[in-house]
Amino acid sequence: MQAEITLSSSVKRSARVLQLQGLFDVPISEKLAGSWSVNLPIEERTWNVGLLVGPSGAGKSTIARKLWPDALVGSQCWSDRALVDDFPKNMSIKEVVGLLGTVGLNSPPAWLRSYATLSNGEAFRAGLARALAEHEGLVVIDEFTSVVDRQVARIASHAAQKAVRRRKRQLVAVTCHYDVEEWLQPDWTYDVAAAEFTWRSVQPRPPLQFAIHQADRSLWSVFSRHHYLTADLHPAAQCFVGYVDGELAAFTSYRHFQHPRTRNLKMAHRTVVLPDYQGLSLGGRMTEWMGQYLYERGYRMRAVSSHPALNAYRARSPRWRVQRQDRKLGTTSKHAWMHEQSLDPRRLGVLSFEYVAPSPVKAS
Repeated sequence: MQAEITLSSSVKRSARVLQLQGLFDVPISEKLAGSWSVNLPIEERTWNVGLLVGPSGAGKSTIARKLWPDALVGSQCWSDRALVDDFPKNMSIKEVVGLLGTVGLNSPPAWLRSYATLSNGEAFRAGLARALAEHEGLVVIDEFTSVVDRQVARIASHAAQKAVRRRKRQLVAVTCHYDVEEWLQPDWTYDVAAAEFTWRSVQPRPPLQFAIHQADRSLWSVFSRHHYLTADLHPAAQCFVGYVDGELAAFTSYRHFQHPRTRNLKMAHRTVVLPDYQGLSLGGRMTEWMGQYLYERGYRMRAVSSHPALNAYRARSPRWRVQRQDRKLGTTSKHAWMHEQSLDPRRLGVLSFEYVAPSPVKAS
């Protein structure tokens, strides 16, 4: 892909323009022009993610508009209704929340709020999900991560590239922020200031220091409003929190499970990842850690969830075994209260897992 791009603007003389010329000794011509000679050999290989990067004023947006006018995402109009209602009408609710989840927006309370009430990080992820929903094939996003905190930008970039690759789509991110490259892991980069194109191989994301500590239940107040079911915490819950590079990021807990025959059974309770850290699978990692923590103390742990992202993580992991999935409503129980609960349609999305400890390594 090659292009010769020239951008020109006529200069109309006015009193202020003439004053500016006198103050700074600026020569004034009839037209001001900038030009770029661009060579992007992106047809040579199969790719999913590209990065167009350079300082402000280097010409990134001009190049993107010239090369991909139909794929460039413009301003998005959002209503005052729930976020999920602003996605294309032909998408099922499972497709909408699945797409939101893949870009790292995994909070059902956020899905129910309007776009205007989201944080900058949540809004960025929502905009990315909607762009992938509304555009087929290539998607080009200008000012990529420009309005979010840099920690959020890095994590959101990691979630974005995973979403694009899993869906076998193409994304070109246009940004002035060089720090997203190692998190976005593009297949190619074009540095506009240096006029330099580079193919690159996908590498693991940079490491994060993730530490888990037992915690006082009072910390639940930081996470409660982000939980998808309820803000309540069981009085006997044992709580843990996760820190990413020293910053509070996630919460999980467990409680004792009263079972008629099994006495050493614990149940995973509340698990929440703060919005800025979603997209790193921290919820799954924390509950896995807790399962091993309990196993080493002689307990078994089960987890029941209807959250699609958490269920998908556990279904992929060798550390979890599916115990039960409700595929129909109703029960044969003689207890009336069980009939009422079993007719709740939310049960059809509920999965029950049990933690499976890794097998010990045999000595050779």
